[in-house]
Amino acid sequence: MEKVFYPVIFHPEETGFSTFVPDLDGCFSQGDTMNEAVAMTQDAIGLVLEDYFSSAQPIPAPSQPGSLHLEGNDFVAMVEFDELAYRKRHETQAVKKTLTIPSWLNHMAEEQGLNFSRILQNALKRELNVQ
Repeated sequence: MEKVFYPVIFHPEETGFSTFVPDLDGCFSQGDTMNEAVAMTQDAIGLVLEDYFSSAQPIPAPSQPGSLHLEGNDFVAMVEFDELAYRKRHETQAVKKTLTIPSWLNHMAEEQGLNFSRILQNALKRELNVQ
């Protein structure tokens, strides 16, 4: 999954908005402003999708916005969820990896004081075409 757009029902409150993502069970949020409500909903989508990923459930496809039932002043807006951006924000813990390189290359790199972790991260980002 890269980016997906889910229709979100926004319910105006006295201050701000409460939100509901009908395609994702238990996906509710709120915000004092429209921008905050969208950002909080994106995080809520990420949390709910983590449950789907961890339990190996298929990710529900977004429904058509026109098929949603609205009440009162409710309205629908499409909210983008970018899985990569979400993971970059929330999965910041380091993971130790063991690797092997030729000893002559190790010796040269150590002489130059190179940071192996930084070089590997940069190379992986370049190889995967991510920023």
